[in-house]
Amino acid sequence: METEALNRKNSSRKSSIINGNGDATTKLTNGDADGTGDDNGAAAGGADGGGEVTLKAKMSLLNGCTVIVGSIIGSGIFVSPTGVLMYTGSVNLALIVWVISGLFSMVGAYCYAELGTMITKSGADYAYIMETFGPFMAFIRLWIECMIVRPCSQAIVALTFSTYVLKPFFPECAPPEDAARLLAVCCILVLTLINCWDVKWATAVQDIFTYAKLLALFIIIATGMYQLYLGNVQYFTFENTDAKVTSLALSFYSGLFAYNGWNYLNFIIEELKDPVKNLPRAIAISCTLVTVVYVMANVSFYTILSPDEVLGSSAVAVTYAERAFGMLAWTIPVFVALSTFGAVNGILLTSSRLFYAGANEGQMPEILTMIQIQRFTPTPAVLAMALLSMLYLTVSDIFALINYVGFATWLSIGVAVLCLPWLRWAQPNLPRPIRVPLVFPIVYLIATIFVTVVPMYASPVETGYGILMILSSIPVYLVFIAWKNKPIWFQKTMGGFTQALQKLMMVVRPKAASKVFKFAFSFLH
Repeated sequence: METEALNRKNSSRKSSIINGNGDATTKLTNGDADGTGDDNGAAAGGADGGGEVTLKAKMSLLNGCTVIVGSIIGSGIFVSPTGVLMYTGSVNLALIVWVISGLFSMVGAYCYAELGTMITKSGADYAYIMETFGPFMAFIRLWIECMIVRPCSQAIVALTFSTYVLKPFFPECAPPEDAARLLAVCCILVLTLINCWDVKWATAVQDIFTYAKLLALFIIIATGMYQLYLGNVQYFTFENTDAKVTSLALSFYSGLFAYNGWNYLNFIIEELKDPVKNLPRAIAISCTLVTVVYVMANVSFYTILSPDEVLGSSAVAVTYAERAFGMLAWTIPVFVALSTFGAVNGILLTSSRLFYAGANEGQMPEILTMIQIQRFTPTPAVLAMALLSMLYLTVSDIFALINYVGFATWLSIGVAVLCLPWLRWAQPNLPRPIRVPLVFPIVYLIATIFVTVVPMYASPVETGYGILMILSSIPVYLVFIAWKNKPIWFQKTMGGFTQALQKLMMVVRPKAASKVFKFAFSFLH
């Protein structure tokens, strides 16, 4: 194949350019003669000296924790925790929903720990569904996540970042929409550069901004605990509780949305050091920390703000700061901006690996399997995610789009958790460094059915649009993946296009992806 020939030529030329003697392995492993490299190397040549260009495990346990915490805690807890209260009606029931949502996420994450250490591929639930139920089901998950959920989410969080950066300059009105969108584009572009340059830079950004957002929340919690000490507990009641099943399901839907991101570390498991030990530890530490922080932050809000004030505020944390901090209230918009900046980075860091994993399975364009020969990062996949996100910034109603497909996200995660008991039955001899009690996936699946089926009855229009989005993946799969005998002219055109992009970005396929067949979406041409 022409692309394979270019890969071989690029690999050979890269070696001579780098060290002048054709010894690719020596360069790729930072001078290690045995070809194994060290923790600072960006690629491993392997014992056979093959000079393989691969993603390198650089992420420590601390990095893993900050990826999860930074991805979960975005703009939601700062901006609008009103969704849960809106459907529960009372403060006490709202706090119970926050606790159960955290526990629910922790159970799901624990199930993912077994799957992640058993199927050690980047791509998380996409990889698990691929191994268990085959390419069709995996592609549906990939389509929804890559083409809609992730880029939309990143666009929304980037827009929230820009709004709060601009807010101090427009204290009496909303910032100009065009200015907010342009700043959101700048945010995405800066983080794209960082993620293309070095994984360590990306994780350093994640670490710093995770600490910033936790500091802001701890300040809010500290003032809230002081208010509790003063006896401000008048709003903690079950008054006006809405006990309808549909309302309860929708309240959990809002709560679980705030916890979304607990599975993001599984998307980059190939880059995590000692994943068998560090993955479950990172999940346990991060999910526990986020649950405690979320619940205590909500308790703090209700020590000062009444339920009516919370429901009437579009930015609860800012309203709380105005009441609690006085002249220092301006600090909260700054912390919200820091929080969302870190969240955009977390989405970009993990989502680009999902593109990469899908391309390795032949379900995304071949160019997305490739790695930059000098920086050893999945540059094409990072750029694809960034471009899609900026494309969604031109759409005015992306928030509604996320609502339409939100239930599909939890449905697909439920399908991924179903992989666990299914593989226990179908492939009992697979190595399982971690084994969770079967009651965990069973409880999770029952809860998933509750939070997805009941909202379909309560809000049929939104879920109907979500179903249509899922069904749109079927013709794409049939035409671009199931149909093998494509015209020669089409294959040559896309092969030339792929080669041109390779030369432009200086990327080659890793050795592990050598069997990936050619595939391209015509709408990406």
